[in-house]
Amino acid sequence: MMSKRSRSVLAVTVYALLLQPAIISSFGNGATAADNADRTVGQYLCKDLMRQSGENRAVSLAFLHGYLLGKNGKSEFNIDALGKATDAFIEHCLDNPSDKAVDAMETVKK
Repeated sequence: MMSKRSRSVLAVTVYALLLQPAIISSFGNGATAADNADRTVGQYLCKDLMRQSGENRAVSLAFLHGYLLGKNGKSEFNIDALGKATDAFIEHCLDNPSDKAVDAMETVKK
């Protein structure tokens, strides 16, 4: 049986994968969809993501997981592994706030 946390991570990940363009426009630093400035995933630092809270942080984390799945050509994932990677990512970012968020996520997922 899937835990409540696992269901939440799965729901947010699916949400992130389906709505990727909308998420990119709101990822980090409080940017809004009305903001039409181009962005890259690599421009966001750990501290940008760690400053977010609640659903915004969950969506950004799910986006990073989905981005790396897509980058690696994968569509399958393990809920428990995502949870562990998220925990490791948060710990890494607390210790290394100036690291790029995407690089930190790649590091903890290895």
